[in-house]
Amino acid sequence: MVRSRLTRRKFTQGLIAAGGLVVSRGLPAAEFMLRQYHNQPEESPLHKRLVEMWAAVKTETGGRVDVQTFPENNHFKEGDPDPLAMLQRGELDFYTNSGNGLASVVPAANIQATPFAFRTPEQVYSAMDGDLGEYLREELMAKGVYFVPKGSFENGFHQITCSTRPIRTADDMKGLKIRAPGSAIYLEFWKALGAVPVSMNINSLYAGLKSGAAEAQEDPLDVIELFKLYEVQKYVSMTNHSWSGYNLLANLKLWQRFPADVQESIRRNAEKFVRLQRADTDQINNTVRTELIQQGMVFNEPDITSFRARLGTFYEHWKESVGEKAWSLLEAHVGKLS
Repeated sequence: MVRSRLTRRKFTQGLIAAGGLVVSRGLPAAEFMLRQYHNQPEESPLHKRLVEMWAAVKTETGGRVDVQTFPENNHFKEGDPDPLAMLQRGELDFYTNSGNGLASVVPAANIQATPFAFRTPEQVYSAMDGDLGEYLREELMAKGVYFVPKGSFENGFHQITCSTRPIRTADDMKGLKIRAPGSAIYLEFWKALGAVPVSMNINSLYAGLKSGAAEAQEDPLDVIELFKLYEVQKYVSMTNHSWSGYNLLANLKLWQRFPADVQESIRRNAEKFVRLQRADTDQINNTVRTELIQQGMVFNEPDITSFRARLGTFYEHWKESVGEKAWSLLEAHVGKLS
């Protein structure tokens, strides 16, 4: 079967058909009429703050930069072209993606999700807004992608949810069918714990859990709420096993075409609205537990030491995968990992 290529034109036409791309009459045409895509629902803090960020950029640039923001809304489904590849080719202008989503292009990006490394949001922000983020920016630029400085929006610390049983120790992971991001090293993490990882797109997550294709998944609490996973999951085990964010990315050639004042406006507003979105998401992750309990979910606090005890050889492989430089930068923020 021949898969049709989703070109920039087709993508734009599809968004116009969906009523998403509107050009106001009576206003001067924008010098840069661009598109921002992300894979979260329209009601998410990410979508809200991206819309506000690009509105601020449009105002500051006198309308020269007009970026329309499109949430998941099924614009991209499993089997469609990879938005990251489209970004690299210049068929998409801006995109947010997690570290493991970038690992196919830059393996070092997996460093963001290192299991049981970051312990607090402050550690994450220090690293990603500082030297670790700068290193990943350099690596991505070599692949035609520009990672906007201090542009790591928050997703949060990941927890395990399950429809069949609570996870109290690593022994409870044996044979567990768990939906996990598709990067090879992250799948290896679950295998090291005895689980059976099932790779599926987040847009298929609810259906996959409902059908039993996977009995468990791992995401921050806000994702459980946003995607209504409480309807298909019962137990929440607070493992805090890894962190993830939504990295703000631009096509590199586009970024280099921007005048200096436009680049500065985007950088400044990205920093501002990332900070606001982080606060939004942290508040949700810190308060939504009560709402999820009211939805019938049962929480427990697992024995994390039992998980760490099984990761010795895994850490050795993970270090090799992300590279010595990324690993040393991470350990400078979180301490030695073993």
